[in-house]
Amino acid sequence: MAKTHTRFVCQECGRAAASYMGKCPQCGSFNSMMEEVVHEEPFAKGAGNLRGLSGRSQPHPISEVGGDVEDRVHLPIGEFARVLGGGIVLGSIVLIGGDPGIGKSTLMLQMAMEMANTQRVLYVSGEESERQIKMRALRLLAAHDKKELPKNLLLVTETNLEVILNHVRDSKPDLLIVDSIQTIYLSNMDSSAGSVSQVRECASQLRELAKSSGISVFMIGHVTKDGAIAGPRVLEHIVDTVLYLEGDRFQAYRLLRSVKNRFGATAEVGVFEMREGGLVEVTNPSEAFLAERLINAAGSAIAVTMEGTRPILVEIQGLTSPTQFGNARRTPNGVDFNRLLLISAVLTRRVGLKLAEHDVFVNVVGGIQIDEPAADLAIAAAIASSWKDMPVRAEAVLIGEIGLAGELRMPGQMAARLREAQKLGFKTAIVPKAIRKGEDYPRGIEIIEVRSLDQALDAALKRDGDVTRGKKSA
Repeated sequence: MAKTHTRFVCQECGRAAASYMGKCPQCGSFNSMMEEVVHEEPFAKGAGNLRGLSGRSQPHPISEVGGDVEDRVHLPIGEFARVLGGGIVLGSIVLIGGDPGIGKSTLMLQMAMEMANTQRVLYVSGEESERQIKMRALRLLAAHDKKELPKNLLLVTETNLEVILNHVRDSKPDLLIVDSIQTIYLSNMDSSAGSVSQVRECASQLRELAKSSGISVFMIGHVTKDGAIAGPRVLEHIVDTVLYLEGDRFQAYRLLRSVKNRFGATAEVGVFEMREGGLVEVTNPSEAFLAERLINAAGSAIAVTMEGTRPILVEIQGLTSPTQFGNARRTPNGVDFNRLLLISAVLTRRVGLKLAEHDVFVNVVGGIQIDEPAADLAIAAAIASSWKDMPVRAEAVLIGEIGLAGELRMPGQMAARLREAQKLGFKTAIVPKAIRKGEDYPRGIEIIEVRSLDQALDAALKRDGDVTRGKKSA
């Protein structure tokens, strides 16, 4: 006879406890311990009680295992295929997360409509009715001047996983899309949909389905207020690929970022633009981010950041203003706050800019988030340009990491960054002086090598032969 007992499980990290606690001792979240009833079935020996991907598994020598290169299905959406590593791998399971309203369901429906031209697709929604999904599909068709809906795209609204698996068994799709994993539940578990145990068990069964049948599974996941995918951390370990759809709701651009990929490069990024007809690929994001740039404006500098294997040119704007309060503010948008504090301190101590009396604002145009330190030099140049009220050279890009002593350090993949800058028409690149020449720089672009931040600002802000070092003119 099954034994029943009650436990309390944290909905943030999955820690289980015998009694209720107001604060989870593992992740520190408050009021996240939810009560769950557990039915422990007695263990019975026998082959019928064993679980596995295929029921009967046999070891094979690795030399005899087929599939030297994983089979990939062509995905017509180029930016999506780039993030996945070149296409959809058969039997893979992909998790896509993002803020509410960012475009996750729209992107999945666009992919389903494209893939339905060559494959059979089953779209399972636990949040929207079939009529709502069709209305969105008709809107996407009208935007692309198409009239016919694909017949191989099957829609169903269902939240019971057992029923979903029956639909999969009957329809035999090549691609399964679940929107979303937090709305799916198993009827033999007493916990509610979206709980740690439900999400973990449902994802495990979908993984078994993908690996045993070869069906590619895409799951949409909700995110917490901190931006992480809701549910247990083990959910990201279960799947093969984890993608995040990022962007500002007030900006048109969306970034599809890969943070885990067993079949391709991690940290790869695809760029989309949200329009009335859905998400449109941006094949040249650097040109798009610099389209509205104001030439020879003080406080503007161009950085070359690497998003995965792709170099992207972005405009960084800086503004300094005399503070009206006792403590000067540092306000970043698109860059790390602590990184801005470090750069401001180096500019004050090593270059002589009196930023302690000024509020400093830094903004990355386009809503993109820059995490790598290679943009330090462009941030410092934008701040110094605003403080001196002198524009940065319009044809120059700035690449380099800043140290606490005011020295510049060489970032990786410099040749790829310079080739992207040259392709967009930039004539000059201000970079750290390389001690070891490991890469061949492209020809046709002037490279100014400097050792310190002071020298870099002299080269970037130089105008009509004047040396800009010194105090701000009155």
